[in-house]
Amino acid sequence: MLTDGAVRRGYWCECWTQDLSEEGVPALRASLDAYSASQADRWVAVTLRTISPALDSDASDVAWAWLSEGRIATRQALLRCEPCAVTVTQGQTRITWTIRPVLFLPLAHRQGVELPACAHDFKPHATD
Repeated sequence: MLTDGAVRRGYWCECWTQDLSEEGVPALRASLDAYSASQADRWVAVTLRTISPALDSDASDVAWAWLSEGRIATRQALLRCEPCAVTVTQGQTRITWTIRPVLFLPLAHRQGVELPACAHDFKPHATD
């Protein structure tokens, strides 16, 4: 049974891209579990600042408008537990960042529990 302290409030953040020249479905490119509104919107802000030099002028204007004004509205919405999205279109590619309030549940405690036999077969691979 979960106790009140076991559930943690936070935000689930995702970055999706979609090729607008085709009728393809959006593709998930990245995700992040954030534990504060500032951490969630900072993830989007850092990404937008990083890619902004490569954006065309229209997409760059959208990015910097969100960074200068939209970020405040996003943070306020997140603090009200409302989901948010930021979208930039570069050429034929739409990039959308979503942030949703969530409750994070703890993982099952494994100490003192008999693991299945296959768990002991796992051998980490050496890195190159």
